[in-house]
Amino acid sequence: MKFTRDNHTHLSIRRIERGALTIGEETFTESIALTSDTLLRDWPELAVDQLDLNALQRLLDEKPEVIVLGTGWQHQFAPRELMFDLARRGIGLETMDTPAACRTFNILVGEGRRPAALLLID
Repeated sequence: MKFTRDNHTHLSIRRIERGALTIGEETFTESIALTSDTLLRDWPELAVDQLDLNALQRLLDEKPEVIVLGTGWQHQFAPRELMFDLARRGIGLETMDTPAACRTFNILVGEGRRPAALLLID
């Protein structure tokens, strides 16, 4: 069986620890959003219950099929209205703690899907 190297250049979350995560070779200590090929830096620090469509507009502009929301080290639920608003647009929203969100994002990217992630770091 012949193996070939995957030469696609997708962003990958390499490490998560309390207070920091590493994407590629760069470490971040503040909340960040990303897609498989775009880092959305300088993400405003918002609590999960403050999230709405306006707060997620930069992510929505990337046209994801699903948004993976990492809510910090403790899982929190996103506002119901946000979940309904995204569903009406055909975009899934999955909420989980940030370490699980990092793993999920990497899996979705590896499957060739178009995820976006908002990763809250605490």
